Amino acid sequence: MAIITLTTDFGTKDHFVAAIKGRILSQVPTTQIVDISHQVSPFDIHECAYLLKCAYPEFPKGTIHVIGLESEESPENEHILVLMDGHYFIGANNGVLSIMASGKTPEKINRISLPSTKRNSFPELEVFTQVACHLARGGKEEVVSKPFGQLKDTKVVEPRPSNNGKTITGNVIYIDHYGNVVTNITKSLFEAYRNGRSFELIARRHKLKAIFNSYNGLIDFELPKNQRKGPSDFLALFNAAGHLELAIFKSDLKTVGGASSLIGLNQQDIITINFF
Repeated sequence: MAIITLTTDFGTKDHFVAAIKGRILSQVPTTQIVDISHQVSPFDIHECAYLLKCAYPEFPKGTIHVIGLESEESPENEHILVLMDGHYFIGANNGVLSIMASGKTPEKINRISLPSTKRNSFPELEVFTQVACHLARGGKEEVVSKPFGQLKDTKVVEPRPSNNGKTITGNVIYIDHYGNVVTNITKSLFEAYRNGRSFELIARRHKLKAIFNSYNGLIDFELPKNQRKGPSDFLALFNAAGHLELAIFKSDLKTVGGASSLIGLNQQDIITINFF
């Protein structure tokens, strides 16, 4: 049974996602369709790449990932089929896959070639599902695509060490459902520069001197409950994807708020770590 995942910025109000699923199931009824997310911020390639990077390694090799984001074809935005880490990715050459492939070498980079398909405003339905279903039936990528040069060279915002390794400056790259703020600073980078030193993390006017590996890491369970830190406390942790995340413990954007709203952090905002 083939697995096809969908990641788009379509939301769930309109018919787009349902139409894609219907087309896939009409062509390959046994396909298992999995939604990664349809709430990607419109045209945000960095957010889309982060979500895919976190999710796709958990799927079996051979999984087919359809990416519906800024997909209208043009001479500068080709439709591509990429084989990477044993997974197929179908989308536009808009930067999402080049960000994901940073530090990796895709096994194949092909340009989709379907001569009978007319260009329209919904290529996810007319082009991407056709390629996905072909692969799901066991078809070869060479039948629906031809070798292509390379992925678009996309500028990736990287954390910046400075001050002779005493400072790391990073940026917010994603804000999740809870208002938790994910940065581009990874645990491996942090540990490489820390070298056992103390540190101070600065997010706007807030300062933290500890980074945990879980949300309840800030709670000292040896203390009586009325003396423990808990809901509404601000903390930093390395999330399951290995990225530095800033959170409000047990946050809810609709009630108590989250790190994004209470601390006032938005995408691309600066986070600084000073070692001493």
